[in-house]
Amino acid sequence: MSPPPVDSHPEPLPETPPPRPGGVPWRFERTAHSLPEVYGSIAVPTTASFWKKLLAFAGPGYLVAVGYMDPGNWATDIAGGARYGYALLSMIMVSNLMAIVLQALSARLGIASGRDLAQACRDAYSRPVTIVLWVLCEIAIAACDLAEVLGAAIALHLLFGIPLIFGVCLTALDVLIVLSMQHRGFRWVEGLVVLLILGIAGCFAVELWFTQPNLVDVARGFVPSSEIARNPDMLYIAIGILGATVMPHNLYLHSSIVQTRKYTDDEASRKEAIRFSTIDSTIAFDDAYKLLSPLLGTTMASVLFATALLLSGQNATLTGTLAGQIVMEGFLSIRLRPWLRRLITRLIAIVPAIGVLVIYGDRGTGPLLLLSQVILSLQLPFAVFPLVVFTGDRAKMGNFAAPLWLRAIAWPMAVFIAALNAWLLWQTLTGGS
Repeated sequence: MSPPPVDSHPEPLPETPPPRPGGVPWRFERTAHSLPEVYGSIAVPTTASFWKKLLAFAGPGYLVAVGYMDPGNWATDIAGGARYGYALLSMIMVSNLMAIVLQALSARLGIASGRDLAQACRDAYSRPVTIVLWVLCEIAIAACDLAEVLGAAIALHLLFGIPLIFGVCLTALDVLIVLSMQHRGFRWVEGLVVLLILGIAGCFAVELWFTQPNLVDVARGFVPSSEIARNPDMLYIAIGILGATVMPHNLYLHSSIVQTRKYTDDEASRKEAIRFSTIDSTIAFDDAYKLLSPLLGTTMASVLFATALLLSGQNATLTGTLAGQIVMEGFLSIRLRPWLRRLITRLIAIVPAIGVLVIYGDRGTGPLLLLSQVILSLQLPFAVFPLVVFTGDRAKMGNFAAPLWLRAIAWPMAVFIAALNAWLLWQTLTGGS
């Protein structure tokens, strides 16, 4: 199936929003769904067993869990392990718990309202605010893409001896992978992501077998330390870990791709969809977390490391392309063909990567990778606060509004993320005094 042309609308835009069944008043403006070529394209059996239904909903969670395995995440974890051993494992654990809750809210928003997070922001906020949120999200996507570019270039250098600057240029060709997968259907995209995750898991398993990390030290690393807040360098890496794990644009992504499942519009079906989607994303994040966290502070063999790094970069390429389409369609109602959207984003990432390599050489890649993930964290509050507000608003969510206990968890998380970023900025401006 070919992607629709630019600015096409696959469904009409009624002047008066229709009433919403299932106890959910339609407060959001009704427009075309994001990623309309795959919306409702995966059938969900209505009378099947629990496990068959779970299998039908499985997939989106693994796409957003790619954030645990992208090159930027590796950069922050390796930097933390090299400088502070296992001490920052606590930050990985906290980031993991936050990601589970926030992705569950993201799925709830998409299923209950039929709107992804970008569309919900456009409906709720003024045009200037919407433009600002879009720009911030695009910066986050470009920062993530920068990590993918550098990670893939490093992997190609380790595997084949290709100079980093040429490896960076070669990464522009991965648009062909994205284009071919989306033409085959969304299940193909999900299948490729899961296949790449299995490849990464295999590399990790072999590495763990050889490295044999000290489990007592690993356990101690999960205990939070006040030194993270006192030490500016440690805080900088911790912020990078948070941004690399939660990844703001993945919140936009998840709220859209859960709508690829074809469930009915009644209350019971949507409630069931929310339950299975939450299970899917929780299992996917737990799996990724268990694979990644023991690697903090270990030394990995170059071939396995490079192979897993290359696979993770391709995974992040797929999800980054989808997220880019979603935020552009959701915030601005502009549709670009996937290959064009991907090419623009990748070119934006290639320019600073080449600039750093020319000026600083290979030694500049590590700091640039870490900086890209800190940028992701700084953008997080601008995605998290709207998400928490929307999903807790009964006027928008009706019977599917987040319950009090879930809001009691989500709001402190949002405040913690904002406070941590504000503290980093303060430490930076005052020189850590």
